[in-house]
Amino acid sequence: MSGMEILVMLVVAAPPIILAITVHEAAHAYAADALGDSTARQMGRLSLNPFRHIDPVGTVLLPLVLLMTTGFLFGWAKPVPVQFGRLRNPQRDMALVGGAGPASNLAMAVFWGLVLKISMGFSDTSSLAMIFEQMANIGVMINLVLMVLNMLPVPPLDGSRVVVGFLSPQNAAKYLQIERHSMLVMIGLVVLIATGYLSKILVPLVSMAKAALFTLLGVSY
Repeated sequence: MSGMEILVMLVVAAPPIILAITVHEAAHAYAADALGDSTARQMGRLSLNPFRHIDPVGTVLLPLVLLMTTGFLFGWAKPVPVQFGRLRNPQRDMALVGGAGPASNLAMAVFWGLVLKISMGFSDTSSLAMIFEQMANIGVMINLVLMVLNMLPVPPLDGSRVVVGFLSPQNAAKYLQIERHSMLVMIGLVVLIATGYLSKILVPLVSMAKAALFTLLGVSY
């Protein structure tokens, strides 16, 4: 890519990527607060301000590098602090807090899908219309990727929280011990994505989700 192409990619891709990851983390914070744990509120994370949530590497640098080199989007924000013992029903509410992030990504995928449908309806091919169309496409993709990826039942991903809601307390405690190695797990996921191995699992799932979403919204694909 030329310098200008990279600059255009940054301008178009950064807003939906930052929004997707920020709202995902804010959803966890709001869910935890509603279910009895005010830790996120006390630490200023009950906010849609991106600067409260973004991690310079995980939210900005890594997703853009992966987008430009592999065409696949992946990233993370600063984890929302949740003290599950303070939740009113810890095991059940842990699943609800975990599921709130992927649910927010689904909602944003619908939003960007509607933006895409509107932008594709313009009869002109102006630069502005094309920018919105490209941004909406990225918005749909990043949110569906985050939704599908985070629902994998691997600690510390959100899917592991949902799984815990269906386990006995003893098995849940054993299962969550994997989270002690969360940084190694995240590094492993990045490597698997960069080398294409994880994409073999995620791409079909994301493609099915995208097809279902576009069919629901009446968007040509």
